[in-house]
Amino acid sequence: MKQTAMLVALLMMAIAASAQGTGQAGQQAAPAPGQTAPATAAAQAKRPPQTKTQPEYDAWKAADASSRPSPEEQATAQKSAGDSQQISATVAARTEKAADDFATKFPDSEVRILLYKTAMRNYQGSNNAEKTEAMGRKVLSLDADDPESLVTVAEVIAERTRDSDLDRDQRYDDAMKMATRSLTTADTDISVPAGTPQDRVDAYKAGLRSQAYSIMGAIEYNKNNFPAAQEQLQKSIDAFPSMPDPVVVLRLALSLDKQSKYPDALKVANRVVELTQEGTQIGTLARRERDRLQQLTGGAAAPATTPQAQPPKN
Repeated sequence: MKQTAMLVALLMMAIAASAQGTGQAGQQAAPAPGQTAPATAAAQAKRPPQTKTQPEYDAWKAADASSRPSPEEQATAQKSAGDSQQISATVAARTEKAADDFATKFPDSEVRILLYKTAMRNYQGSNNAEKTEAMGRKVLSLDADDPESLVTVAEVIAERTRDSDLDRDQRYDDAMKMATRSLTTADTDISVPAGTPQDRVDAYKAGLRSQAYSIMGAIEYNKNNFPAAQEQLQKSIDAFPSMPDPVVVLRLALSLDKQSKYPDALKVANRVVELTQEGTQIGTLARRERDRLQQLTGGAAAPATTPQAQPPKN
């Protein structure tokens, strides 16, 4: 889900921000040569990637800096949505090039993964699904258990799979395996900078789990396995109850509707209406589904002009 992905990105930024006091730009790498990592870092489940030499550290820092819009780009982006989208795409491409250049110069560097993860997020922010998946797969080639990349690639696969695809079942199977794997690695394979508040770590993990379950629920829904979709979508909501994704909640309502559980579906549809604004795509779909279910639970047949809503593409 786009909202969930944005949430994960924001939470990741919050985690990274806690490391900026070390003098490193936006992500936690190793201390410069001659320094030692804080003792608390050893207590983390997985230590952050580290540089080994001063030139490597300096090159990583420069590459990381190029992954953010310049002040001029930020000013231009504020002028219009079109400018903002173009600059987002430009920054994403620049990030990928910086990551590739760094990886060529330092082919064994641990911090290559940080640059490719940033490229993945930047492409995701520019709505470039193909490149988002490509960068996510580069991350997974370096760390097959990285939970954020697992859910990101799984989400892209699920969103881009169509019923007419000859390899539909294989694609869905791959996405399910990645999402399922992330539920385990969210606890074991997150590199957390020393000093990161525990509530931010917990929120980040909850966001990852919620996203993973939502992907699994969407796949089950698309395969017309509505009881399984209901189960996974409810888990997605329960994993991060403080910030439910309206798309996930609507898909849960539709899953219940498909099973003729109309009173329960209506309760969930009403919740989506509360979460959305009238006139928006998701808000319109939610109100259409609510109206349909009100007709059904009132004992009257749903009017022909009120078709069942379909979940939006994410």
